[in-house]
Amino acid sequence: MSHLIVHGGTPLRGRILPSANKNAVLPILCATLLTREPVRLNGVPDITDVRRLVAFFRSIGSSVEVDDARGVLHLHHRDTAFDECRHVLPQQMRSSIMLVPPLLARFGAARIENDVQGCTLGVREIDPHVEVMERFGGDVARTPDAFVVRCPGRLRANRHWLDYASVTTTENFVLCATLAAGESVLTNAASEPHVQALCDFLVMLGARIEGRGTSRLSIDGVDRLGGGEYTFAEDFHEIVTFLALGAMTGGDVAVKNSQPEQFPLIDRTFAKFGVSLVHENGWSRATCDGPLRVREPFTRNMLQKVEAAPWPYVPADLLPIFIAIGVKAEGSAMFWNKVYDGALGWTPELSKFGAHAFLSDPHRVVTFGAKALAPAEVESPYIIRVAIALLMLAAGIRGRSVIRNAAPIRRAHPRFVENLRGLGAQIAWTDDH
Repeated sequence: MSHLIVHGGTPLRGRILPSANKNAVLPILCATLLTREPVRLNGVPDITDVRRLVAFFRSIGSSVEVDDARGVLHLHHRDTAFDECRHVLPQQMRSSIMLVPPLLARFGAARIENDVQGCTLGVREIDPHVEVMERFGGDVARTPDAFVVRCPGRLRANRHWLDYASVTTTENFVLCATLAAGESVLTNAASEPHVQALCDFLVMLGARIEGRGTSRLSIDGVDRLGGGEYTFAEDFHEIVTFLALGAMTGGDVAVKNSQPEQFPLIDRTFAKFGVSLVHENGWSRATCDGPLRVREPFTRNMLQKVEAAPWPYVPADLLPIFIAIGVKAEGSAMFWNKVYDGALGWTPELSKFGAHAFLSDPHRVVTFGAKALAPAEVESPYIIRVAIALLMLAAGIRGRSVIRNAAPIRRAHPRFVENLRGLGAQIAWTDDH
């Protein structure tokens, strides 16, 4: 595993052009399998998960042309041939499960290995996905090391109501419904920006989807999809990350942001720690009037809190970023992850910096900020944004820190370290220190 060496204490300053959201890029890459026509994607980040999908497409005979320098990807699945016994879906990434619907629609079968997984966020059940596939006519069977889904004919439309607004389950429903016979309706659908991006992409190809951005999606299946060109927007996760790094280090960072309409709640969340976001002329900046400080709630017997849940709540993926700010800020705050039951187990690592964070249960942690912090060597779990949160704290502390096992950052953020160096950070990758 790769580690990060951070010499912190330098205020970060400059401008950043963020990459695209991997949570939009990966489902859209999977969705390209639904069409036999050529597709051009612009702004594709050079990250490990994209490389794994590209390698899989090549293994099944798809035409793939990659221009890494410009972030352009040309895909043509005309001559694609999938064999469930021979071809293995990409492993070490949970997004592989979104290959199942297009493979079912094109080839009537798919197999996914048991060790397909993403970040270690606790128990992430497969049942909602199995239920969706079965409702569309898929026959799901378990083997010792995988599960196999088969559907001999065309997928059939249905109406479904999710137990909870799961992003990936919503995306799998949309992928199944696009070419299914009849009208499909999903209630309690996830509405995250990346879910909306997937729907927008499919509509561009000729899909019929109503209710984009809401909790109820209606999809009228079509016989075939066309080709087209799609450009990814900036990743709001990366925008928030660089703005937070600027605030944490007492610097001044401007980040390109073409969709500030997604930020009102994120703006208010930053404000709880004395940070103001300004969105002007396609750019966003974080400013602080003095040191970071937790804003006291009007109800004085309550802790200030940040609640993370499915959109339009604060995204759960961003909670570690705000926990890092809470540790640095003067005052106490409570952070509540309503999505994952194992996503806060990393918070004891904060104590190695001298921070005080109390894990009250698997979903909630309380920070007691403004403690004397010192550089440290910490261990990151396999969670992208946790590795970044630990890096953020190290960047704000003068001295040499080590973030061990920080490689998950490369799953989502290309040129992350290079961008930080451009802002003045002293940071480097190493395999040994």
